[in-house]
Amino acid sequence: MLQSLHVKNLALIDESEVNFQDGLNILTGETGAGKSILIGSINLALGGKADKDMIRTGAEYGYVELVFSTNTWLREQLKLFDLSTEDDGTLIIQRKIMPQKSVIKVCGETVTLKQVKDLASFLIDIHGQHEHQSLLHRSKQLQILDEFSKQEIQDLKLQLKSQVQKLLLLSDKQESMQLDENSRNREMALLEFEIREIETADLKEDEDLNLELQYRKMLHSKKIMEVLSFVYALTGADDKDSGKETIGRALRELKTVVNFDQFLVEKEQQLMELETLLFDFNHEIAAYMEDLDFEQDEFAKIEARLNEINRLKSKYGSSIVDISNYLEKQRERFEDLCDYEERFKKLLIEVTKQQELCLKLAEEISNIRRSNAKILSKDLEGALLDLNFLNVKFEIQLHSRPERLGENGFDEVDFVISTNPGEPMKALVQVASGGELSRIMLALKTVLAEKDQIDTLIFDEIDAGISGKTAWKVSEKMAELSKKHQIISITHLPQIAAMADHHFVIEKKVEDLKTKTEITKLEEEPIIEELSRMLGGELITEAVRNNAREMKTQANVRKS
Repeated sequence: MLQSLHVKNLALIDESEVNFQDGLNILTGETGAGKSILIGSINLALGGKADKDMIRTGAEYGYVELVFSTNTWLREQLKLFDLSTEDDGTLIIQRKIMPQKSVIKVCGETVTLKQVKDLASFLIDIHGQHEHQSLLHRSKQLQILDEFSKQEIQDLKLQLKSQVQKLLLLSDKQESMQLDENSRNREMALLEFEIREIETADLKEDEDLNLELQYRKMLHSKKIMEVLSFVYALTGADDKDSGKETIGRALRELKTVVNFDQFLVEKEQQLMELETLLFDFNHEIAAYMEDLDFEQDEFAKIEARLNEINRLKSKYGSSIVDISNYLEKQRERFEDLCDYEERFKKLLIEVTKQQELCLKLAEEISNIRRSNAKILSKDLEGALLDLNFLNVKFEIQLHSRPERLGENGFDEVDFVISTNPGEPMKALVQVASGGELSRIMLALKTVLAEKDQIDTLIFDEIDAGISGKTAWKVSEKMAELSKKHQIISITHLPQIAAMADHHFVIEKKVEDLKTKTEITKLEEEPIIEELSRMLGGELITEAVRNNAREMKTQANVRKS
């Protein structure tokens, strides 16, 4: 459940905090007061697109914080993301939006946009102003039916997805093998040439790296010899000013006084070690210089071999490992073509078996869908009657299209409805108005909520196109839904606002020549004033107030 929303420096909001509670939380206010900014803030915290223009003018950053209470089911889902709650069981999501970037944290741990979007699907279900339009699309209708059937088909759909992916790989291989004889012969000739060329080169692992080291050494051998000759002279014993001679002279001088102080004995030992190290160094330099000499033919062979390896890299891969992998792939392809007829027959059998397996899984899923479509249709019909659809008939039709087999199976879904006696069943796109679609979506949310474990549902002005008795029916359905879920709803209808368990008003104010949005929780008489505003417009009379009181009383009766 969403306990609180804290917003700072976003759009018209300077800083505001809303504490939500169980039941039906209603937000009202004048058009343009900033109601949708609140829903937008929640979306932002849950990974929605952030833009620097959202930051309040003059502020360095925008900030949103959501605090959720959790249950056992939600804490189990958090483990899937390697996340945990605070010690008191609360889940805190924070997002800081800056001009160049934004940072999202969950209980103090920085997470990616994808992580928080995935997490959001377990926290909140947001129904926006225009989401009901998606009901007109078959893909959305299939998604709704699958959500209703989730417990029965979830594992089957995962299996089908995996098997369809295997089928696609086999089908791609089948397509690549479908060659006429001339094309096959040409490809085999090319494969044979490439295989022979790579095999003849007889490449060894890391050969190119080792050769490059040798080549670099030989290429710069003259410079190396000049420097080492000078170093050898400086560290040798052939000159009175050489390092070895200088240390030897210092050692002889030190020996004349070592008996006078124990400290000097230690220094004598260090000089002796230096003399030994320098002797070893000089000796190893001399040996290296002897080995540095090489024949010009040897240099030419290394250069030629490197050129050959680099030529093969330009054709078959950027490294010897890549070339080896390419060779293996071409050998397999060559073997496929050599034994083309037999291999192609085996592949066709394999593709057929895989198709049969996928179709079998899709058939199982389709049967479950058909069974649940009847149940969902009946439940929806009942929910629509509650929402003032008189004599409504609703049906979910499934059409199997095995030739269109995919990861979701082969079903197409049509939601069809008849809203008047004697009228034929027609697709939603043909008969439903905006207000009717809103009510159908609310009916769906109500029915699906019975199976949904998400605590919080948000409705952003779903009351478009409805009024009067229908508005009361919608408010009653929302109140019914709020018994099992926390509902947060923005509305312009007084009938829905009157049904609120917790009523918040959003107002736009001007202070110090700056416009800002404020959110206030209403109690008792202020609720009547807000309902009066929604009922009576600009001029609020005592008659309007009495009407508002009666509406609130009527709502309380309906709730009870």
